[in-house]
Amino acid sequence: MKSAMSSLLNNSIQIRAVAEADFDDWKPLWDGYNAFYGRHGETALPQHITQTTWARFFDAYEPVYALVAENEGRLVGLAHFLFHRSTTQDGPVCYLQDLFTDEHARGKGVARMLIAEVYARAKAGGSSRVYWQTHESNHTAMQLYDRMAEKSGFIVYRHLL
Repeated sequence: MKSAMSSLLNNSIQIRAVAEADFDDWKPLWDGYNAFYGRHGETALPQHITQTTWARFFDAYEPVYALVAENEGRLVGLAHFLFHRSTTQDGPVCYLQDLFTDEHARGKGVARMLIAEVYARAKAGGSSRVYWQTHESNHTAMQLYDRMAEKSGFIVYRHLL
């Protein structure tokens, strides 16, 4: 199965905006992404958060967007990004908030293609910068990120309210 998946991925990945009809195929990827970061079982996101997130992708007044990677009619990856203002530049900044690839499609260039498409859409949207964060333990993903971007040197602090 893996070698068949490899050859399919190399030839037929399509990166596109998510469509409303994609929910049932997007949701397992979304759940996988959240599980990776410890949000599953008792700590899973409430269903209304998932529904709100999904609705934002289709609301013209929301600066939140979703891309999916499709292979032979099956979704194998997602990227969610948003635009926001900055105090250090005139145009918007693009934040790549969520990036996830189905485990059977990992290492096949799906994440690279999703990031490249976010770059293209950010540039088209007037942004001069795309940034994201990952957990310090996500060493596999960081190997890709180190090739596609530079570390800013900033450390993220947060305080939950």
